[in-house]
Amino acid sequence: MKFDMSVKENLLQIKSEIPPHVTLVAVSKTWPVDKLMEAYDAGQRIFGENKVQEMCDKQPMMPADTEWHMIGHLQSNKVKYMASFVKMIHGIDSLKLLIEVDKQAKKHSRAIDCLLQAHIAQEESKFGMNEEELDALLHSTEFAELKNVKIKGLMGMATFTDDQEQIKKEFTYLKTLFDKHRNTNPDFTFLSMGMSGDYQLAIACGSNMVRIGSSIFGSR
Repeated sequence: MKFDMSVKENLLQIKSEIPPHVTLVAVSKTWPVDKLMEAYDAGQRIFGENKVQEMCDKQPMMPADTEWHMIGHLQSNKVKYMASFVKMIHGIDSLKLLIEVDKQAKKHSRAIDCLLQAHIAQEESKFGMNEEELDALLHSTEFAELKNVKIKGLMGMATFTDDQEQIKKEFTYLKTLFDKHRNTNPDFTFLSMGMSGDYQLAIACGSNMVRIGSSIFGSR
């Protein structure tokens, strides 16, 4: 990214590089609304935030057709604040959290799209469920009873490393998990993997949703 380029120029450059079937989530965390509006005016409608309070503060200041994605780690007690408007939650890492999302969505007579977060990185600090936990959640009686959430796919974050082979291995594994569950879950549509530093590799490995921040808005 060239630092003298505008948000619009950065955004259009990235959109020209990603295939039409890939959904771009503009990661707008820590950026003021005027920067988001630059992206909005350039055609971007989907924005990703990692803090509930920040997203709630920005939401009323943005146009009504803005689509909000919660991409950060989410605590159950924060779900209620965004349940009326959030479009998709990327980081569902437990049945407990999913049950709370369902409960809060029901209060607003709506369904919230969710992605289950798989742990694919070597770092223990990364959140997410392993393959066995994903299987258990999707086949549980409690999950079958939820009516106000829609599981739309999987999300994962690769290890923070310069080792491209390691990242490729982790992305490929996540794609395998996605394909496995897509066969039995017709709503599985999105595989959210890839950020500013690795989105091209992620797309090559099968991602159809990328979360890009610094390459659009600049370095924080």
